[in-house]
Amino acid sequence: MSTENRIEATAKNIEGKLQEAAGEVMGDPKMKAEGQAKQAEAEIRHSVENVKDEVKKAID
Repeated sequence: MSTENRIEATAKNIEGKLQEAAGEVMGDPKMKAEGQAKQAEAEIRHSVENVKDEVKKAID
């Protein structure tokens, strides 16, 4: 598990949530969609790290 990768993914998720909320408040659908995309990217990064952890466990 790469703690650094998980921290980056969490930061990306928070950034996405803030951007989505700002887009909602400002009535900017593009900004809102970009925020949602960042959250999806963060979820994928977390999933990749989970798979890495499972593979490492299986090898050990």
